[in-house]
Amino acid sequence: MAVAPAAFAADPTPSSSGSPSPSASASPSATPPATMSTVGGELLGKPGTQANLGSEAPVLPKDISARSWIVADAESGEVLAAHNAHWRLAPASTLKMLFADTLLPKFNKDEKHKVLSSDLAGVGSGSSMVGIKEDETYTVHDLWLGVFLRSGNDAVHVLSAMNGGVKQTVADMNAHAEELQALDTHAVSPDGYDAKGQVSSAYDLTLIARSGLQKKDFREYCSTVRAKFPGETKKGKNGKKTRSSFEIQNTNRLLTGDSGLDAYQGIAGVKNGNTTHAGATFTGVAERDGRVLLVTVMHPEKDEHNQVYKETASLFDWGFKAAGKATPVGELVPPKGADTDTSGDAESSAQPGATASASASGGAGGKAVAADAAEGSGGIGVALGITGGVLVLLAGGGYLVNRKWPGRKDRGASA
Repeated sequence: MAVAPAAFAADPTPSSSGSPSPSASASPSATPPATMSTVGGELLGKPGTQANLGSEAPVLPKDISARSWIVADAESGEVLAAHNAHWRLAPASTLKMLFADTLLPKFNKDEKHKVLSSDLAGVGSGSSMVGIKEDETYTVHDLWLGVFLRSGNDAVHVLSAMNGGVKQTVADMNAHAEELQALDTHAVSPDGYDAKGQVSSAYDLTLIARSGLQKKDFREYCSTVRAKFPGETKKGKNGKKTRSSFEIQNTNRLLTGDSGLDAYQGIAGVKNGNTTHAGATFTGVAERDGRVLLVTVMHPEKDEHNQVYKETASLFDWGFKAAGKATPVGELVPPKGADTDTSGDAESSAQPGATASASASGGAGGKAVAADAAEGSGGIGVALGITGGVLVLLAGGGYLVNRKWPGRKDRGASA
């Protein structure tokens, strides 16, 4: 998680893509703007809680203090309920989902890179780090483990350097956000470190997570509990060089559990964050009884330990009970260039370096908690059942993320 000492208002210049005006940006006030984007549906552009529960759906949890949140079906894209879904707020390290979704296809996971001092230039003071050392060599796989598990800003900056630098990477991220129709999002730093004008929304982070989960490696990394990471090369008395490794653990507490907080049954990622300006942010994906939900929570007002995870778990619980009973209030729109024709076989979406299947051991010493099921009709199967606290393959079940995006329903969506 990126940590920065200063807070500042987020007030980006609107793009020509139809992003909201600067008046819709985050500020020290906890009052949402009166007018927000209506991407995904008119109701999602209104401040306050949007839900259509009817007589059979359970009531929403009363202990939610977040400034913004959303509960959506990961497969159909239906938004079951939301609160200030398009409020543009500082995203913290949840922005790393956009970084990963943008850059993962660009590098083979076995590619090696020797770190230069310039690669680590510009890492913000107080940043979360995985422990990358100058003049050491790492694989791309190592670097992505550092990004996803330890939220390492040092790993982000090294991958950015491999992509032509921070400026180029941020430009790529913003272009990808526009392609995804994540129009509330404006990246300034690649790692989510607090920066003036850097914003996203619960709606956008959910869109980004849904896109990332189409990628096999993204699913593997975001669901890995712990892994071995290369340490520093040392020379012994005999002059022989040795390099040991150390264990890193995922900072997603719904995945690992924590004092006073159990791991959430069915959880399989995605990304957490916390900065001075953003507060705590989190996007999670979980499966129960064959249904997969995405939940994003931004900036709980309650200042309690693990509050963002507690509120996320409450919304997951509600969503699983309400699914099929609550009338959707909007939808997660597909990318601009998406093929929404669900007929026929889907083309492979594996990126360079993706393995044929996610290793149950996480590869390179990692312990993954999600395994790939057999590919279904037009989709990718990801099993999310729990046995002994570790997600394992479920025969006949799974999380189908369509490679060809589900057909878009007319809910009055506009930019």
